[in-house]
Amino acid sequence: MKCTVEVGTRPVTYIWQRHAVFEGTFKVQEGTDNMLVLSPVTRTHTGWYTCTVRNVVNEKISGRLSLDVVYGPDEPMITIEPYAISENGFAANEMEKVTLNCTASSNPPCEYIWFYNNSQLDTGQMYIFPRILRTQTGLYTCLAKNLHLDTRTQLTIRLTVYYLPEGQPNCTALPHNRYSDVALWCSWPGGLPLAQLYWMKQSEEDSIIVSKSNATLLKSGADMKNRTTFHCSIFHPSLKKNITCNTTVVMPSGGPNCSAVATKLNEFIMLTCEWMGGLPRITLAWNYGMVGDIKESSNIYVFKPDRTYNGKLFTCTSLHPMIKEQRECHIQLEAPVLDSPSMASSILEGNSVYMICSLKSATPSSEITWYDNNNQEIISDSQKYGIFKENGMSNLTVRETEWGKDSGLYRCMASNAVGNSSLLIRLYVNSTFINFVLSTEYPTPPNVSISKLLYSRQRTEVDVEWMTQGVGDLTGFMVQRQASIRSTSPRRSVQTAPWDTVASDIEPDIRGHKLAGLDPTILYAFRILAVNHKTTGFPSEVKTPGTV
Repeated sequence: MKCTVEVGTRPVTYIWQRHAVFEGTFKVQEGTDNMLVLSPVTRTHTGWYTCTVRNVVNEKISGRLSLDVVYGPDEPMITIEPYAISENGFAANEMEKVTLNCTASSNPPCEYIWFYNNSQLDTGQMYIFPRILRTQTGLYTCLAKNLHLDTRTQLTIRLTVYYLPEGQPNCTALPHNRYSDVALWCSWPGGLPLAQLYWMKQSEEDSIIVSKSNATLLKSGADMKNRTTFHCSIFHPSLKKNITCNTTVVMPSGGPNCSAVATKLNEFIMLTCEWMGGLPRITLAWNYGMVGDIKESSNIYVFKPDRTYNGKLFTCTSLHPMIKEQRECHIQLEAPVLDSPSMASSILEGNSVYMICSLKSATPSSEITWYDNNNQEIISDSQKYGIFKENGMSNLTVRETEWGKDSGLYRCMASNAVGNSSLLIRLYVNSTFINFVLSTEYPTPPNVSISKLLYSRQRTEVDVEWMTQGVGDLTGFMVQRQASIRSTSPRRSVQTAPWDTVASDIEPDIRGHKLAGLDPTILYAFRILAVNHKTTGFPSEVKTPGTV
C-alpha cells in the first residue's frame, strides 16, 4: 500500500494504522517510508487501513482502504448437546434429542456437509436427532468447503448411543458351595454400556463378586435369618438415578411330599417329590442322587416297571442352605392286596346277589376288575351284571340268578406296574324246587324279633338280643348284617349290600350274641333268623344299632 503526498514541506512522517471492527485501531508502521508491505498476508491483516502524514506545521489523514484476506477453511470443530463423552468419542442416551454443531474458520464462510458412515446425510452447520436410536451409533463426519478457494477440511467423530437392557433386573438367591452357602445373584444383561451392579454389604465378611451385567454376594446359609431382604444397586448412563433390585430369603415350611403313579397300560412309573416355596428353592434328589437328576421344588423320576420293584423303598432327600438337617419323604412300591368280607355267598334262584372286593393297598394305585364263573371279564352296567366302585371298594351285582348257570367261582383282580393280585368268591344259587322239598321235610321254625341292639362306645362292637314268637321246631339261629353303600354322586341313592351271615350255628337255647370288627364309618343293619335244620324262618325286623 502506497501513500502519496503532492504538496508539503519536507520532511514528512508517514504513520500507517489498521482499523478492525471488533478489535479497535492498531498502529502498523511509522516512518519516512510511504510504502506499507505485508508479507506474507494473514487473516489477522484483515481491516481498513489509513495513512496519516505529518510535518512540522500540519498533518493529514488519508481515506480508508479495505483489505479482505480470503482463507480457510480451518479444521472443523464438532460439539454435541447434551454434552456427554465416551471412551471413543461422544455419547447420547436413546430416545433423547441430540444436536451436532460443526464450526470451521473460513473467509468467505464455508458450507457444511454431514456424512454418516461415509454416506452423505445432510447439509448445514447443525444436524439434529429428534429422538436418537441405538441404530444411529456410528461415525459422523463434518466436511467444510470454501467455494472461493475451492478448499475443504473435515473432522470425524464417533457417536455412541446408550440404551438400557431389555426387561427388568433380576435378583434371586441360589444354593452354593454344596448347599452350605447362599449366593445372592443380581443380573441385568444386555444394554450399552453394560449395567453396573453392586450388592450392598451388611458386614465386612460379605464377599462380593462383580462381573459384566451381574453381581454375586456370598453368605453362609447357617447365619442367614429368615425373611431377610437384600438390596442390589444398579447404575447405567441412561438412568436418571440409580435403581435397586431386592430379594428376600425365605425358609420353606413343611417338608417334601412323595407320590407314585403309573402311566396308561403301566408302561412307566412316575415318582414325584415336591416341596414348593422358599428362596433359595428347595433342591430334591431321589435315593440321595443315585437315581434321576437333582432338581428344584419338584423332582419327577420316570422309569420302566419291573416286578422286582415290588417292596422297593424310594427316598426323596431335600437340600437347602438354611436347613441344617436334611428332610426326607419315602414311598414304597407295592403290588395290590385284595380283601373281601365274605368268600362265599348263597342266594335263592331268581334273586340278585352282591359280592364285595376291597383294595387294601397298592402303590401305584390300581383298579379292580371282575371275572365271571366262566373266567370272562365282566362289563359294568350290562343287563346281567352291575359294578359300583367307591373308595377302593368294588361291588359286583349279579341280577336274576339262575340255578346251574350262575353258580361257581367269581374272581376280582387288581394289577399295577409292580404286580397283581386276585381273589376268588364262590356263589351258590339254590334251586326253588330243592328249597321247597327241604321245607316240607323240616317245618318252619318260629318267628324272631330283636329285643336289644346297642353299639359299644367305640362303635366297633354291637350286642344283640332276640326273642322267639310262637311255636315251631328249632335247631339254631343265625345273625345277618347289611352295610349301606353311600354314593358320592348327589343324584344317586344309597345302595345296600347283600345280607351277610356274620354268626351261625347259634345254639337254640341262646338268645344273645356279641359281634366285633365293625367299621365305625359304615351304617349297618341287622336281622335274626331261626333255623330248623336247613330250613330258615322268616327274618326278624331290620334294625340299626342304638335302637331298642
